[in-house]
Amino acid sequence: MQFEKAFIVMQIVETTNEGLKRAYAVTITAKDIAARIDGEVSKIAPQMNMPGFRPGKVPANLVKKMHGPALHQEALNTSVREAIDQVVADHQLRPAMQPQIDLAPGYEQGKDAELTVSLEVLPLIAAPSLDGLKLDKLVVPVADAEVDEQVAKLAAGAKSFSDAKKGKKAEDGDQLIIDFVGKLDGVEFDGGAAQDTALEIGSGRFIPGFEEQLVGAKEGDEKTITVTFPADYPAENLKGKDATFDITVKAVKVPGETTVDDDFAKSLGLTDLDQLKGLLRGQLEQETAGLTRTQMKRALLDQLAADHDFDVPPSMVEAEFGQIWQQLTQEAGQEEDPAAALKEIEDEKEDYRAIAVRRVRLGLLLSEIGQANGVEVSQQEMQMLMAQAAQQYRAEDRQRFYEFVQQDPLVAAQLRAPLYEDKVVDFLFDKAEVTEKTVTRDELQAAIEAEEAAPAKEAKPAKKAAAKKPAEPKEDQPAVKKEAKPKVEAAPKADKAKKEAAPAKKPAAKKAPAKK
Repeated sequence: MQFEKAFIVMQIVETTNEGLKRAYAVTITAKDIAARIDGEVSKIAPQMNMPGFRPGKVPANLVKKMHGPALHQEALNTSVREAIDQVVADHQLRPAMQPQIDLAPGYEQGKDAELTVSLEVLPLIAAPSLDGLKLDKLVVPVADAEVDEQVAKLAAGAKSFSDAKKGKKAEDGDQLIIDFVGKLDGVEFDGGAAQDTALEIGSGRFIPGFEEQLVGAKEGDEKTITVTFPADYPAENLKGKDATFDITVKAVKVPGETTVDDDFAKSLGLTDLDQLKGLLRGQLEQETAGLTRTQMKRALLDQLAADHDFDVPPSMVEAEFGQIWQQLTQEAGQEEDPAAALKEIEDEKEDYRAIAVRRVRLGLLLSEIGQANGVEVSQQEMQMLMAQAAQQYRAEDRQRFYEFVQQDPLVAAQLRAPLYEDKVVDFLFDKAEVTEKTVTRDELQAAIEAEEAAPAKEAKPAKKAAAKKPAEPKEDQPAVKKEAKPKVEAAPKADKAKKEAAPAKKPAAKKAPAKK
């Protein structure tokens, strides 16, 4: 059932007006709810068929008897939605989050509906002056030596191997073709065997101690080695266990020299070496341009944060803090000592809450700047965002995703927010006085790290940075809520047998997350 919007008379009394908090007592009369039900009955009765009555002649009282509870519930819900709209319109409110609605206890059909509408509003932010914005743009030129280094890395990754002379003993850099069988306490374990496996000695692809024990091996050798699986090895039955591997060396191969020339470029599908270097230079320039933008954006946000201080809605701060805390606890759980990592972030909980306040304040400020200066995300850009986001769903589910975004303004706003933020930042870059400075990559990275550390220092001035701790949320991602008023290389897939067939391979090293 879909009730038409109707003009209803309701009593609205403001009960709370403290800071950004508002509350209203709203009374919807039983008479108005009953009138809405009668209107709906008059619409659906002519369409109903019931034994003993001609089509369209079912009495209204029978319709109410059959569908009374559902009609009443829908009429009440519709009245409540209209009441919220009227509260917002009459008091010219800008809700920060979805209002909370509480129906007085003891309500039943035939009585007036007494509601409490509680909400937080967005602060009134004076349109900030954009005069006086000054930014340094740290630019890193791409040197020829960097391009040559990238070419050399490509060549090293493309090296080929050829059969060694008979009887050659394997050295670091050589490749062995081996069969192996892994055993725990003399018993072969699942996935512990493989044939014709290529192993480059010194590559670090296998667990510690495996490759080293094959130095000096020759074609035809059969040997048994003993290794200890790392304590953090993915397979539970192998963590920290001693195992033996029976190995047969089927071939020893030596690396061939890769000549960096036009032929090498052609082997990669390019025209010549100059084209390869041009592509690599472009990639390096794109990478350093991204770092430069990050540095400028963080410097801009620091200026905005220093010049503006206003109350922010606690509900928005809690929502932002909830996301930060979830990220931190997940990362702490992956540390070597999860309990210690969790205790460390728990000790600094209020510091992270201060970061959430900063992010919400910056988001509201950027939103205000964007709206005051006509910054918008076009319909075409929105379609592009939806198309990109839809790629994570199966093809048959993408149309439902499009419909979901189109029907829910909050979801659409959350999808739009990152692009909207970037467009506001670009607008501010254009307004700022920008001084370009040439620096090295190390100097640019140091500037970014200094800007990352600045907000954290404000939150904890006397705190010494820990050697290892979960990553702090990025400060270049403020919580922009424009309309949401409430926010090169993929690992090949392998089947289970394939994954377990190489237990000697070393898992990817854990990277200690940086403190931001």
